[in-house]
This record gives sequence, structure tokens and C-alpha cells, in this order.
Amino acid sequence: MSKKEYESLTETEKMFIRKRHEQKFINETTWARNAVLNGVNNAMRKKGKKFIDLFPKKQPRADKEYNENAVKTILTMEEKKGKVWVDLIYKRNGQKPPQKGGN
Repeated sequence: MSKKEYESLTETEKMFIRKRHEQKFINETTWARNAVLNGVNNAMRKKGKKFIDLFPKKQPRADKEYNENAVKTILTMEEKKGKVWVDLIYKRNGQKPPQKGGN
């Protein structure tokens, strides 16, 4: 953005730019602080203790309502048509349905 473009902005627009810049600065300093703290903790951990990840993996939360609705839909389909729909899914994916029964 050039100086001329910046000067043509309203005060409200300038305020939003300053606020976003402030948020960016806070995020960057927080990330740097977390990285340093994590590095110090990992360097000073006891022997055999697990390494602490800087960005731990989070388990996605299941959408309970969506899952309940999906189960209801599947049960309704099974009542009407049986389990033929499972074979159709395998067929459309180019796979063979699993063998029913034993080995």
C-alpha cells in the first residue's frame, strides 16, 4: 500500500489496520515466547521423560448430533431396503464387498 493510498483511507479503516497489526504483533510474540519456554522445558527435562511437542496434535471433536442423525438414517434405510446399500457403496468405490460368513 502506498502512502497516497494510506492517506486516502478513513480513520475507521486506519483503526482496523492498526488493530490488525497489534493482533499480529501479539500473536508473533506469544508464539516466540511459547517456543522459547518449550525449548527450555525440553532441555531441562529429566532423563527418560517424554519430549514436549511445541504444537501438540488435537483430537477433532465428533459432532454428536450429526452422528446420531446419520445412525438414524442408516437404520431407516436398512429397514426399507435391507443392507444392499453397503454393497452399492463398495461397488461404486471399485471394491469387492467383504465375504459374509467365515474365513
